[in-house]
Amino acid sequence: MRNMRVFILLSFHALMLLEAYVFTDETDRQALFKFKSQVSEDRRVVLSSWNNSFPLCNWNGVTCGRKHKRVIGLNLGRLQLGGVISPFIGNLSFLISLDLSDNSFGGTIPQEVGNLFRLEYLNMSFNFLGGEIPVDLFNCSRLLDLELDSNHLGGGVPSELGSLTRLLILYLGPNNLMGKLPASLGNLTSLMQLSFTNNKIDGRIPDDIARLTQMVFLSLSVNNFSGVFPPSIYNLSSLEMLNIFGNGFSGSLRPDFGILLPNLQELYMGNNHFTGVIPTTLSNISALEMMAIEYNSLTGSIPLSFGKLQNLETLLLHGNSLGNNFFGDLDFLDALSNCTQLLILSVGLNRLGGDLPTSIANLSTSLTELKLQTNLISGSIPHDIGKLIGLQKLELFENKLTGALPTSIGELVELGYLGLDSNRLSGRIPSSIGNLTQLETLYLSNNSFEGPIPTSLGNCSRLLYLYIGSNKLNGTIPREIMQMPSLVHIIMELNSFTGFLPKDVGRLQNLVVLSLGNTNLSGQLPQTLGKCLSMEELYLQENSFHGTIPDIRGLVGVRRVDLSKNNLTGSVPEYLATFSKLEYLNLSINNFEGRVPTQGKFQNSSIVLLFGNKNLCGGIKELKLKPCIPQAPAMKTKHSSLLKKAVIGVSVGITLLLLLFIALVSLYRFRKRKKKKQTNNTTPSTLEVFHEKISYGDLRNATDGFSSRNLIGSGSFGTVFKAFLPAEKKVVAVKILNMQRRGAMKSFLAECESLKDIRHRNLVKLLTACSSIDFQGNEFRALIYEYMPNGSLDIWLHQEEVEEISRPSRTLTLLERLNIVIDVASVLDYLHFNCHEPIAHCDLKPSNVLLDDDLTAHLSDFGLARLLLKFDQESFLNQLSSAGVRGTIGYAPPEYGMGGQPSIQGDVYSFGVLILEMFTGKRPTNELFGGNFTLHSYTKSALPERVLDIVDKSILHSEFIVGFPLAECLTLVLDVGLRCSEESPMNRLEMSEVVRELNLIKESFFRTRRTARR
Repeated sequence: MRNMRVFILLSFHALMLLEAYVFTDETDRQALFKFKSQVSEDRRVVLSSWNNSFPLCNWNGVTCGRKHKRVIGLNLGRLQLGGVISPFIGNLSFLISLDLSDNSFGGTIPQEVGNLFRLEYLNMSFNFLGGEIPVDLFNCSRLLDLELDSNHLGGGVPSELGSLTRLLILYLGPNNLMGKLPASLGNLTSLMQLSFTNNKIDGRIPDDIARLTQMVFLSLSVNNFSGVFPPSIYNLSSLEMLNIFGNGFSGSLRPDFGILLPNLQELYMGNNHFTGVIPTTLSNISALEMMAIEYNSLTGSIPLSFGKLQNLETLLLHGNSLGNNFFGDLDFLDALSNCTQLLILSVGLNRLGGDLPTSIANLSTSLTELKLQTNLISGSIPHDIGKLIGLQKLELFENKLTGALPTSIGELVELGYLGLDSNRLSGRIPSSIGNLTQLETLYLSNNSFEGPIPTSLGNCSRLLYLYIGSNKLNGTIPREIMQMPSLVHIIMELNSFTGFLPKDVGRLQNLVVLSLGNTNLSGQLPQTLGKCLSMEELYLQENSFHGTIPDIRGLVGVRRVDLSKNNLTGSVPEYLATFSKLEYLNLSINNFEGRVPTQGKFQNSSIVLLFGNKNLCGGIKELKLKPCIPQAPAMKTKHSSLLKKAVIGVSVGITLLLLLFIALVSLYRFRKRKKKKQTNNTTPSTLEVFHEKISYGDLRNATDGFSSRNLIGSGSFGTVFKAFLPAEKKVVAVKILNMQRRGAMKSFLAECESLKDIRHRNLVKLLTACSSIDFQGNEFRALIYEYMPNGSLDIWLHQEEVEEISRPSRTLTLLERLNIVIDVASVLDYLHFNCHEPIAHCDLKPSNVLLDDDLTAHLSDFGLARLLLKFDQESFLNQLSSAGVRGTIGYAPPEYGMGGQPSIQGDVYSFGVLILEMFTGKRPTNELFGGNFTLHSYTKSALPERVLDIVDKSILHSEFIVGFPLAECLTLVLDVGLRCSEESPMNRLEMSEVVRELNLIKESFFRTRRTARR
């Protein structure tokens, strides 16, 4: 028996040697030739040594065994190879290491890779491989390192993965994997590094993960995981790096977090839904270098014990609800002065209050980024701020800081970004700011700075973005500013400058945006303006410029031009018609004259605004300009005299006819009022259109006696109840009018009149109305609508203000918000332009937008609505209303406050505010806003560079973040909101244009999302 075993072993060894020596050319060489044949032809030159002239083991990237000369290693990483991976690679049966990483291979992973049972190292990361992970791959039971990250692999995570029990490293993200993690992962007890980052995996983390006690590196970021912080992770005490950023984890963190995971060096938990306080035991993790728990819902204070983290380099806590807007919220800054390695500190977008402590100047001199923006911090900027000599980015915008900007700011010579906008800073801009020669971005807008712009700013030769608008600056614009070729944006609007626009503006070859509106400038526009060939936006409105428009025919890329409210003369340049990218041209309220072009862009009245130029003529009829009269030869004196008499006669006749018309109208109105007085307590004729009838008693029973249990909400003129009508077996919403409130009857009639003949999928359907007497003999009026189960948009946007029992279970995603604004825009477009008469809603706001089962938006509450005559652009400016301010503060347009009549332009303004509120999460009445600083200016000052700083942080939890240019999408949507909420009615978009733009954004959104999934 023993001899037999020896014989078998010797035979097996002989067969192995035979396979190794005899079949080398028949297997490995042919397999590699097949592999080469599938490599893209333009890259095969890299494998030029793969031919019969060279020994196999000398081929590029090939490693052979010392004894049997079979291929044991194939290292072709980072060679920019393309094509597909040949299935013949599975014939390299002695292969131990296979590296195809960082190439451009497409197709799928061949199932034949599963034949490589000796394989220990497999790296196919950073390619374009699709399909699913082949199940046969898990036959490679000797694998120690499996890296398939940064591909397009889809399907679920195979449960067979648990058979690779020797694995030390497993990288499977980014890919498009979905489904849930299999419990079999718990079998990989030798695993030290695991990454599923950037996939679409959902559900909870299996408890079996707790068995992976050797784990040092764990990354589950940017997926759709949910549930509380995975309890199994608390068992991985060896962890040095934990990344669960960008998921749907919720709940609070265990108080003993830092005790259970004592070896952490890097901790990433941002963009989740964690609540509660920050565990103080985090300060026990002595090796911690990176702590990021940004964009969650953490509350309470920032622990002072963080000062014990001597190795801390980065602390990111922005986008939470930390602090109580109270003295002591910023005490942690003093404690952090002990963290001498600190490089980045970001605690913006919280509720931190109290005065900015002087101890901030004692933070580490190695600090490169200090971000305290969008809090409630008061006090002044410490004079010793210049001690932070390593600072490259300082963000203190959107606080309540007062006082002057210290001259020591000039000592921060490494500073590249300075954001101090939207505070209450005053005094002069110090000339020492010119020492910041590395500065690229300067935001000082929305403050109370005064005095001239320091000429030393011209020393900042790298400056790209200069924002100093909405201040009290005066003096002339320094030529030095116009001699900085690096500048891309110059925003100086709403100041009190004197003098001219410097001729040196033509030297700004990279200038994209120039905004000098309402700055008191005068003189002629310089001819050199036409040399700013990169210009896309030019705002010079509300100044005292005179003369003609300079030759700017070279600015072919310009998109928006506003020269309104100046004293400009001459003709409208015809070449503007050929500007293919032009989407807004406002030349209104000037002294232009002559014929208006009718070609190109001048064929669209929604793009071109020309009103207020009395000497212009012609153009398309929508511009409503007078016709151009051909120049006639001079008449004789006698004929002129006769002509004058004829004109006078016609004028008198027209005047008499107008007087007669007015008298008839007055008589008609008098009789109508008289008839109305004679009609006592009759049902309005408007109600006759409703065929269904319902009594007071029916409504009382349907609402359980108008019980508070059925109360949905209340408004200006009454309350809304949920009701069940047994006869119809239907749940409805009943709006009960408070007849004691002045104007309630008018509101009732307006709503009936507005809704009686109109039909649209995004209108709340008015089912019937009740005009009756209650059981006490009082007048009773009610409107019965279809019921909207998801309530109002308002409770979805401001859940923190809603009782928990009525609070939605989640927040709205980016796509859902986009769909809602499209719904509202569509119905407004219908009301404004597709009804028998235009209808202005007059009270558009989130509480009047209701959501059905599918979160489709329905516009409601037409109590203030007005039927309008066809809107006249010219006459609107002179119309006044005796009704006074209409609508709701913050949403009503400014012209209503000055007596302007209800208009469709007023609805557009309210819609613009609605968009800004939906995507920033801030009401227009937020305490942050006051004076000239509004939700509009707050948003405008942040676009496009800081859009993610102002956006509602719940959007950042959206499933669409992965691979999607979120900032670009939000910028486009908010820009629509800004253009709708312009102060001047004439500058606002029409709803048809709004619908078109929002749908284009949505299409782009889905197209981008599909591309990101490939």
